[in-house]
Amino acid sequence: MATASKTLRLHPLDNVVVALVELAEGERLEREGIVCRRRIPAGHKVAAAAIRAGEAVVKYGQPIGAAAGGIAAGDHVHTHNLGMGRVERDYAVGAEAGSAAAGVDPPEFFQGILRPDGRVATRNYIGVISTVNCSASVARMVAEEFREEALAAYPNVDGIVPICHGLGCGMAGSGRGFEHLRDSLAGYRRHPNFAGVLLIGLGCEVMQTGAIADLNSAADFPMAAVMTIQETGGTRRTVQEAAARVRAMLPAANAVRREPMPAGRLILGLECGGSDALSGITANPALGAAVDRLVAQGGTAILGETPEIYGAEHLLTRRAVSREVADQLIGRIRWWEEYTARLDGEMDNNPTPGNKAGGLTTILEKSLGAVAKGGTTRLRAVYRYAAPVTESGLVFMDTPGYDPVSITGMVAGGANLLCFTTGRGSVFGCRPVPSIKLATNTPMYRRMAEDMDLDCGPIAAGEISVDELGRALFRLILDTASGRRTKSEALGIGNDEFVPWHIGAVM
Repeated sequence: MATASKTLRLHPLDNVVVALVELAEGERLEREGIVCRRRIPAGHKVAAAAIRAGEAVVKYGQPIGAAAGGIAAGDHVHTHNLGMGRVERDYAVGAEAGSAAAGVDPPEFFQGILRPDGRVATRNYIGVISTVNCSASVARMVAEEFREEALAAYPNVDGIVPICHGLGCGMAGSGRGFEHLRDSLAGYRRHPNFAGVLLIGLGCEVMQTGAIADLNSAADFPMAAVMTIQETGGTRRTVQEAAARVRAMLPAANAVRREPMPAGRLILGLECGGSDALSGITANPALGAAVDRLVAQGGTAILGETPEIYGAEHLLTRRAVSREVADQLIGRIRWWEEYTARLDGEMDNNPTPGNKAGGLTTILEKSLGAVAKGGTTRLRAVYRYAAPVTESGLVFMDTPGYDPVSITGMVAGGANLLCFTTGRGSVFGCRPVPSIKLATNTPMYRRMAEDMDLDCGPIAAGEISVDELGRALFRLILDTASGRRTKSEALGIGNDEFVPWHIGAVM
């Protein structure tokens, strides 16, 4: 990446450059030898050469769409003159089989919590999980019984977390929608960051407690309980009984200690939300560099958001460990094309108003920046939504791009830490898992310093390399896994972000 004072050229083949600051009409860009034909907002694209109608607009060395009409050098390139065009990829399975070298760096460790069954936790909560919206209020009431003063005698317990949602009934008792909710609930119930779990149902709902419990081995739960409001005798009695059960769990939950754990025991969820044009230039590549270090240590990183790798999936199939893994990924892309078309949508509906205001135009452009979160190692597996992740290395989970839905699936799959990149400024948190916020640009980082954990903007300014910031981020990941609180944890965010992927009719 070549750096200039006002623009960035990301690849020698690019016919657009990125404005680092707002550019005035008539301003000359000496490095490119062009004059801006109109005002260019910061983060937006400037044509570095004339582009004919229908010709590919190239960024990152890859097409991000086609010119909707003739574009002159110095023009602002955005939604008014750039469309999707034809999406063509060369999947070239396994052609780029580079892998981070295992064993090059010395072994790294964090201070984790070892559960009796061998799983490793980064936090120590007790969960109160509702099977259906009808029991959500009760779950919240139970958690409210344990404010900070009620937990003062249990300093090793991070809190009581209500896991609530708006589903669980008025839905089919089988099929993809049912499976997503069941698997999400089961995944949270067995999550290592919960020392104990209380599952609360109403009693007559479609999502019966047994459907969730049946997916979990009894050996996974030294402390677990299941109850329904109807059998217990109503709201008040259920809250009293549930609170008593949680109190009974507290002494054992508190009797834990952190001890050195290999970095390879981490399962890192990767997310980008509220993206801008610098996401694919600063925070996402820095996260990718940290992922390469984690994978070299034997750890796991989960890349998701299938609609936000659309048009860039060939960059992953080229790194797939097998034809089977590549075909599974391509199959999910085809499913999404059919799914959105059936609902009168298209994949390019994905960039949000905030994304576009930040300089992103097409889903192809957004995706090329998003895949950078996954680093450079081999793609080892593709998982369905909320499925248990068992493979180490870089893996992919089929999730929507909507942040809470995507992250719910990753956490259900076993992610015990999250890294979330954002350019516009997301304030996401996700109990029981810490979420590290990475700001793509310095102005937003300064404006939202109480929410952001790391400023990646200095990369765009040429003050630090992607690799150097990736190294610093990897250290922050280890510190956070060891108990260092993130900004979202300090603010108390994370009790309302459990949002399973709903597919199907509401009946």
